[in-house]
Amino acid sequence: MLVVRTVCFCFIVVSLSCVSAAAEDREPLMRAQRDPHTGQVVVSQGDRPVLQYNYLTVQPPAGFVESAEAGNRRYARARSDYIHPLYGPDGEILTADWSKDHPHHRGVYWAWPEVDWRGKRGDLHALQTVIARPTANVKLQSGAESARIEAENLWLWEDETPIVREATVMCVHKAGTEGRHIDLRFDFEALADDVAIARRGADAYGGLNIRLSPIKDMQLIHHADPVGAEPRRAWSDSLGIRPGGTRSVGLAVFEKTTNPDYPGDYIEYPYLPWFQPTFPAQGTRYMLRKNQTLTLEYRLWIRPDGKTDETAYIRQWQMYNNDQTSTSVLP
Repeated sequence: MLVVRTVCFCFIVVSLSCVSAAAEDREPLMRAQRDPHTGQVVVSQGDRPVLQYNYLTVQPPAGFVESAEAGNRRYARARSDYIHPLYGPDGEILTADWSKDHPHHRGVYWAWPEVDWRGKRGDLHALQTVIARPTANVKLQSGAESARIEAENLWLWEDETPIVREATVMCVHKAGTEGRHIDLRFDFEALADDVAIARRGADAYGGLNIRLSPIKDMQLIHHADPVGAEPRRAWSDSLGIRPGGTRSVGLAVFEKTTNPDYPGDYIEYPYLPWFQPTFPAQGTRYMLRKNQTLTLEYRLWIRPDGKTDETAYIRQWQMYNNDQTSTSVLP
């Protein structure tokens, strides 16, 4: 179907096999490093920024809380563990943060609106009761073809009690003739008691969330092969002219077929704009348990001249799901 519209934890991250060493006598093309002013992680290709991973806590902009509607002010909370800005090929900003309509929306972020623990419910998506906080366990690697970020966060109940350990790995590849690939891997594990995660009402949004910047001539596209198809391919895409740009840019999302409940349902809110592949399946709650890891993997595909055809999408899907070196692989 094609639709257009305080405790010490050991830090162990499964590495992405994605960084090749640069020659010793020259600077690596793909760099992951700390911004000297903010301390956030910035990935660049040469002198061009690619993305910023806000690992450290980001406070609301000056005057933002007061300017937001009274009913939205509770969501304008300090946050971390998300990607923004995400840049296009000409330096366009593809994502949005601190929107007055939904202050909790924050670029590319992975969060669930229903997090159940000890008979109570928190909202990691809207930053209520449970929130992800950095542990300072972060590792950066630069290279000739790609840069890698490994980072650990803890989900804190009432911003105090750790209930889930999250290990995030990002592999940011050099842009080539087909655009840029950014591979994301998330490992989640409950720390003591079981923790259940679900979409809003168990049937709406939740999972890998993407709040886009305003788009001119926007198209949101989703395709999923029918149940029983082999292979069963799926992708989502956003097309249009982004702020700071003059040509159409595509930002697509592919899911790893090894993700539980693959493929996720597709949710979009064009008026924001916002879209995502969801997790878990509709009507279910996924139980995070101690000593059991939930792994979710995705690829972002960014390219100029956003228009493409089904053959190109299929090729990209195959590249991601058949090339084992492009994603998280045990060394």
